[in-house]
Amino acid sequence: MGKKKSNVPPEEHLLLPPHPARPNVQATPIVDTHTHLLSTFSFYRSKYKQGKYETVYDFVREMYKDRGVEAIVDVYCEAPVQTQWRELADSALSEKDRKTRWGGLEYWFVMGVHPHEAKEYNDEVEREILEAMAHPRCVGWGEIGLDYHYDNSPREKQQEVFIRQLEHAVRLGKPLTIHTREAEEDTERILKQYVPKDHRIHIHCYTDSPEWASRMLDHFPNLYIGITGVITYATNLNTSAVIRQMAATPQSPLRILLETDAPFMTPSNIYNSLKDVKGRLPLSHSAMIPWTAEFVADVANEAVAQSATWDVDQIMRTGRENARSMYGV
Repeated sequence: MGKKKSNVPPEEHLLLPPHPARPNVQATPIVDTHTHLLSTFSFYRSKYKQGKYETVYDFVREMYKDRGVEAIVDVYCEAPVQTQWRELADSALSEKDRKTRWGGLEYWFVMGVHPHEAKEYNDEVEREILEAMAHPRCVGWGEIGLDYHYDNSPREKQQEVFIRQLEHAVRLGKPLTIHTREAEEDTERILKQYVPKDHRIHIHCYTDSPEWASRMLDHFPNLYIGITGVITYATNLNTSAVIRQMAATPQSPLRILLETDAPFMTPSNIYNSLKDVKGRLPLSHSAMIPWTAEFVADVANEAVAQSATWDVDQIMRTGRENARSMYGV
């Protein structure tokens, strides 16, 4: 039998063309507020075993070169804690290292334990997270929360670990990166009980109801809705509904953060710019954010059809400003 032909596009297609509506990448820099860099690089090496990038630094320098990626917030949410976090964080301490190793990228990170792994949370894991919180490149605690879709950990344990982490983050004044899926009632109850109203909160990869988003935005003035490439998927209507809801009130700013959740959630509209690609890209990365911004702009304009005031640049600038407000990056 002949060898089965791979349907994974050649790796050069990961090097994206400029977005057609973003001619000046320096004017609208990308800040990816939620990416899993080690997982992304691992995906890359598994899909391209002869790939040209041998280290995570090589991958970042070349993949984001001339793409206007200014900063990323890397997410560690495993239990036990990934030991590589310190190497990457330390390598971004000096401006010289950020230029030579990271190609000028500003590397930041958050850490917490995902609800999937709540059953693995213990005192030692907590001690390591608390140690990481003191690192100069750490900008938040997360991603943490509740996931009742998969229930990989018992719901009671998820809630217990969620509350335990919230209490530490609030005590330390650390911004929160929240994961919630099909758990609106309990997530809302716990956040309102344990988190001050003015605390900074990022509801990551939002897919829940627009009604819930409205309640949370009303209660927490420093809460932001995280938008990933999942907004472009036909199976997801909620995220677009949230954007329309916010855009319909023009006197209020769009309280959104742009993120990838890489290596997942490749924006489906990116293939409009990749006409020669056969198959689907096996991973997403931070340089894809302009295509998510394009979709957000189109959806926002549906709510203000008479003026059509949103474009890619405006969404990118809004996302960049909100990243600074949320994480200080």
